[in-house]
Amino acid sequence: MKHKILGRTLIAITSILVASIYGTAGALAEDIKVGVVDTERILAESAPAVRALRKIEREFLPRDQELKKLAVQAKELQDLLEKEGKRMPEAERRSKERDLAALNREYQRGQRQLREDLSLRQNDEVAALQLTATKAIQIIAETEKYDLILPLRDLVYRSPRIDITDKVLKALADK
Repeated sequence: MKHKILGRTLIAITSILVASIYGTAGALAEDIKVGVVDTERILAESAPAVRALRKIEREFLPRDQELKKLAVQAKELQDLLEKEGKRMPEAERRSKERDLAALNREYQRGQRQLREDLSLRQNDEVAALQLTATKAIQIIAETEKYDLILPLRDLVYRSPRIDITDKVLKALADK
């Protein structure tokens, strides 16, 4: 008899504890405000990102045009060698072949250097944009009292109501 009463008492106490734990956890969960941000979208669509892309394009356009001119020169020289190379004197043909090889080396070197410089420049702009976006996210988090904001890329699921990407894009549009 004592065991039955003790067992019922333990079950009642356990039920009360479980209910209070779930109730507390539920209350805590209601107090936490979470948001997510699609950082890839920020880096691609934000006004500062679009401006940075245009700036980089303007900066590297002259070098790209120079490389295109080299490619055209090399193509013209190669076409000339293919069409008239057999009829040219040996010395002239060899001279043109050396010129073609030099143009090809210069083109490849210029192309490699352009890619490296472009990559460095893009990395600089992305770093600056990330800093600007982080500041905008922090301002939104503070003004709207978010407890946690996570990047969207690693999440398996998220409700669209916690996605603040559009708010961040709007905030960055003003910058």
